[in-house]
Amino acid sequence: MKKSTYLLLAAGAALLAACGGNQGYTVTGTVEGAQDGETVYLQKPEGRTLVKLDSAIVRDGRFTLEGVQDTAIVCYLTYQGAKPEEGRGMDFFLENGEINVELGVNSHVAKGTPNNDAYQVVRQQLDDLTHQVYALYEAMGDTTLTQEQREAKAGEMEALDKKMDEVTGQAIAGNITNAVGVYLLKRNYYNMGVEELDTLVGQIPAEFASDPAIVRIKDNVEKLKATAPGQKFIDLAMQTPEGKAVKLSDYAGRGKLVLVDFWASWCGPCRREMPALVEMYGKYKSRGFEIVGVSLDRDAEAWKKGIEQLGITWPQMSDLKYWDCEGAQVYAVSSIPHTMLVGADGTILARGLHGDELEEKIKEALGN
Repeated sequence: MKKSTYLLLAAGAALLAACGGNQGYTVTGTVEGAQDGETVYLQKPEGRTLVKLDSAIVRDGRFTLEGVQDTAIVCYLTYQGAKPEEGRGMDFFLENGEINVELGVNSHVAKGTPNNDAYQVVRQQLDDLTHQVYALYEAMGDTTLTQEQREAKAGEMEALDKKMDEVTGQAIAGNITNAVGVYLLKRNYYNMGVEELDTLVGQIPAEFASDPAIVRIKDNVEKLKATAPGQKFIDLAMQTPEGKAVKLSDYAGRGKLVLVDFWASWCGPCRREMPALVEMYGKYKSRGFEIVGVSLDRDAEAWKKGIEQLGITWPQMSDLKYWDCEGAQVYAVSSIPHTMLVGADGTILARGLHGDELEEKIKEALGN
C-alpha cells in the first residue's frame, strides 16, 4: 500500500471517530429473577404514560439493545414476570456508548456513559436511604413498641427524609449544566425555595431551555417571586361548596391573620394533616385567626364529603379544575398540602409551613 493512501485512510478513520461516525448505544444488562425467553422493554415517558421504543429477549440471563441516539434522553427499562409482584422498572439515560445495567428487585444500576455514571452515584445514595426508611417503617409495625419508641423512630424517618432532600439538592446543583441535573430538577423543584430555584434555572444550558418542563419551572419561579413572603396576596375568585361566588379578598387583608390551605379530598397527606389544622383553628379562631381552604378537587360531591368527614368548619373555595385550579396556577402550587399565611394587612408572611413550624408562626403573628 502506498504511504499516501495509508495516511489518507488513517486520517479518514480519525475524522469518523472524531465526528462520531461509528457511534451508537449498546445497552447490555441483567434482570434479577428473569427467565430466558422473557422480554425487557425500552420505554420513553410521554406525559404520564410510557411509550415502547424497543424490546429485547433475555438469553442466557442477559439482554442487549442497540441503536443510535442524537441526544441523551431519559428512558425506562421495564420487565414483567409471571406474577404481578415480579414487575419492575428503572430510569436511566439513553445515550450513545456502552451502557451496562442491572435491573434488580430492590436496587438498580446503570453505568458506562457520562450521564449514567453521574446519575448512578445519586441513585445509590437515595437507594441506601430508602432502604433505611423501609426498615424503620417495618419496625414501627411492632405492637410492643412504646409511644416514646415510636416517636423516636418517627424522628429518625423525618431525618432520613431531610437527608434525601439534601442529597437530591446537592446532586442537582452539581449537575445542573448536564442532563442529570436538569432531570432531577424537573422531578424535585417543588421541594426548593424560590431563591435556590432562581439560581439553578439561571445556570441551565440553552440546549435544555425549550424543554416544556423547564419552561414551566421558569414560569413558576416568576410566580413564586410575585407571591413570596413580603408580597401582597393576589386575589382569587371561585365558588363555595354551595356554588356561591367567593373571593379570597373576602377574608384576607381585612384585619385577620389568614391561613390559606391548598388541599384536596383525594390527597392522602392533606387528610392526615387536617386534624392538626382543626385543632389550631379551635385554639386561635377567637384571637383573630381564620383559615380559607382552596381545594384542588374536581368532583363537587367528593369535595363536600371530604369537608364533612374531616370536620372542616372554615370557609372553602374551589373551581373544581384539579391541578388547573386558579389558586394553584397563580401561586405556583405544585404539591399539596401547601399553606400560605397572610397577615392582617394582606402581606404574605410565610409559605409551605406545616405542623409545629406553622403553629409557632401563627402564635408569633398573633403576638403569642
